[in-house]
Amino acid sequence: MKPLATTPRQMRRSGIRMIMDLAWQVPDAIHLEVGQPDFDTPEHIIEAGCRAARSGFTKYTPNAGIPSLREAIVRKLKRRNGIEVTPDHVVATPGAVTAMATSLLTLTEAGEEVLIPDPGWPNYEMAARAIGAVPVRYPLDPNADFLPDFAALEGLVTERTKVLMTNTPSNPTGAVFPEAVVRRLVEFAGEYDLYLISDEVYEDIVFEGKHVSAAPFDRDGRVISVFGFSKSYAMTGWRLGYAVAPLPIAEVITKMQEPFVSCPVAISQKAAEAALEGPQDAVREMCAAYRRRRDAAVRILKEHDLFTYSPRGAFYLLMDISGCGKDSYTFAKDLLREKKVAVAPGGTFGEIGERYIRISLATAEEHVVEGLTRVCTYIKASEKHLPQRTQSAQSGKTPEVRSQKPDN
Repeated sequence: MKPLATTPRQMRRSGIRMIMDLAWQVPDAIHLEVGQPDFDTPEHIIEAGCRAARSGFTKYTPNAGIPSLREAIVRKLKRRNGIEVTPDHVVATPGAVTAMATSLLTLTEAGEEVLIPDPGWPNYEMAARAIGAVPVRYPLDPNADFLPDFAALEGLVTERTKVLMTNTPSNPTGAVFPEAVVRRLVEFAGEYDLYLISDEVYEDIVFEGKHVSAAPFDRDGRVISVFGFSKSYAMTGWRLGYAVAPLPIAEVITKMQEPFVSCPVAISQKAAEAALEGPQDAVREMCAAYRRRRDAAVRILKEHDLFTYSPRGAFYLLMDISGCGKDSYTFAKDLLREKKVAVAPGGTFGEIGERYIRISLATAEEHVVEGLTRVCTYIKASEKHLPQRTQSAQSGKTPEVRSQKPDN
């Protein structure tokens, strides 16, 4: 029998999902690995989806989504993001991950390079490799609130570089990029003639500072913005996101939906309309809950002398495990087995991420407190078995990175 395609076989699986699968086999495991809100979708959104289903709104829709949803998105973009576009610039997609993937498909040829953050969401690398592009990691500086290192970024640009990907608020760091940084990223893309894909799915989860969108600084049609409903409205299972792009790009993204997904889910689009046009109290309440969990997590880290920084948005934080003498994958597997706590291995987010584990705060506060306490106890016990913490761990500086371990 002829072999399967080489690229998907060689593509590394997300370490988040690998640990999640293992954790479901561990009774009473505390799940701090997956970024899925533990809240239910607000009732008025559910009811809108139910009404759509009962009324027979269960057929195909236009590839880019129904006009009424795209019009609602346009109003939201102007009101909350300072982005002024027409519905033709908006493409509704089955989840923000599809918006990101079809944007890459639209922009890149095989062999062209995509600059992605390190630490950064593993799906960026997976999507780039899946279409034959070459992912190149650029560093987010742990000693500067995980903001982009522009000097290092400049050194990575080659004649093959085509796309720069950014993410604020950030998964996995929780960094919220200031306006000056966002503006500089757009300027950087212009200086080197790059497209910029701005992942803004955590836009409503900000604790300090303010979320700033990249598109308002775009002067020549090179920014594609990606948004979603999963995080802001606890709608992960509804699978709906959207891309906002200059018209020539939006037209191709729309065309690229046809061979892969046809169109977004009909009833989810009606639910999303209700999310945008209805009350926003639940969004604010969920953000407040995530902030309380962040504060509780920071308090525990300080109590155990393991505090390094405080995330300003999203619902994640990174914990430094470089003093434990284990790579992040081994650490996560051992922690799950010995302490029944599931965390994401930092190596899945890039080479800089290898010295960390990611803690998700998208679970009940009591689980965050108990799970993180167990993690701190485990780290302290692991460090006692080593002669001393590494110099890099003591100084807080980024050590020489280690290769990511395979998911096996």
